[in-house]
Amino acid sequence: MKPIRALIASLIFIVALALVYFIHVNWLRVDVVFYAAIADAIISALVAGFVLTIAPYFNIFNGFEKVLLCVVWLLVGYGFAISVPTVIDRSLSFYILEKIHQRGGGIIQNRFDEVFTQEYVREHQLIAVRLTEQLQSGTISITDGGCVKLTFKGERLARFSRFFRKNLLPKQRLIMGEYTDALTDPFKGSESIVSYQCN
Repeated sequence: MKPIRALIASLIFIVALALVYFIHVNWLRVDVVFYAAIADAIISALVAGFVLTIAPYFNIFNGFEKVLLCVVWLLVGYGFAISVPTVIDRSLSFYILEKIHQRGGGIIQNRFDEVFTQEYVREHQLIAVRLTEQLQSGTISITDGGCVKLTFKGERLARFSRFFRKNLLPKQRLIMGEYTDALTDPFKGSESIVSYQCN
């Protein structure tokens, strides 16, 4: 009996999440897709939790079980936020599939550099969107002179990311038929002096 009622309560959460997300993306402002989807999941869990608390049908659950259901819903909402809207919004892999589809089902392999540099960055407003996300996350600031600088939080995240990349990403990753560790240190071949650094 409890599993069926838990499933029904979870369906209420899923319906609430679908409605809240649909309303949010169509009629409300969104600063960062991931944060907005997380907020939608929290609102939906609160709505379903409220129904779980006031509906006599769910009195079969004790307080701990109700809290546990809400925690599960929050985890499901987090999984949805990161795996669906955020991935589709940010994913270069999905862009490649969409671009191949747009171009009639095929693109010459050695022209993908051109696709990325001349189309992807412009079509997805990549620079503006990513800078907006970092500003909203508090990891960068932009000075009056137009210099993008790391905040203390950004510095810590960059150090963590760099450490993780160098030490905990695959050392033998398949890239176009060859196993390599090239992506554990992508800056290895970068020029040390560039003209775009802020003074």
